[in-house]
Amino acid sequence: MIEHTSIRESSPTIDYGMVDHPGPVSWSDAARRDMAAIFARYPDKRSATLPILWLAVREFGWISPQVEKIAAEILGRPLNEIHIVVTFYTMYPRRPMGQHHIQICRNVSCWLAGAADLSRYLQQRLGIGPGETTADGKFSFSEVECLCYCECAPAMRLDNRYVGNLTKTSIDQLIGEK
Repeated sequence: MIEHTSIRESSPTIDYGMVDHPGPVSWSDAARRDMAAIFARYPDKRSATLPILWLAVREFGWISPQVEKIAAEILGRPLNEIHIVVTFYTMYPRRPMGQHHIQICRNVSCWLAGAADLSRYLQQRLGIGPGETTADGKFSFSEVECLCYCECAPAMRLDNRYVGNLTKTSIDQLIGEK
């Protein structure tokens, strides 16, 4: 059930079938200092939504309903607005991730350049499908809409590293390095 209550009234946690953190979450002192620096760059707190969500990912590992709630509170925004942002962008994980996150582009340029075959190869190589994490917790795999690296299609992102002109050999090499 979705509640449309103002965050200032009772701040309910909305159940969207997402994975939640096992216990309560709260911002660390270091995160609060980082928040102050973020807010200093934006005259309107709403403009700081994306950087605050990145801070939340760094702080908590993923954006759970609990994290959405405390982000909404700190930003002074309704919970549903934060949820819309989190679910719109693929860059904010909504579940625990592996130590390394592999994203392969599934948009037109990459798909025409063979990304579908490479995605199947990655799935076979790792033994997981899109949205899954290896049993050892080392890798999570996602297919994403676009990595904005069309000129080097097919492309993938491994953590914060973009790799273009992807081949099975380069995939093996990248995974072997981790």
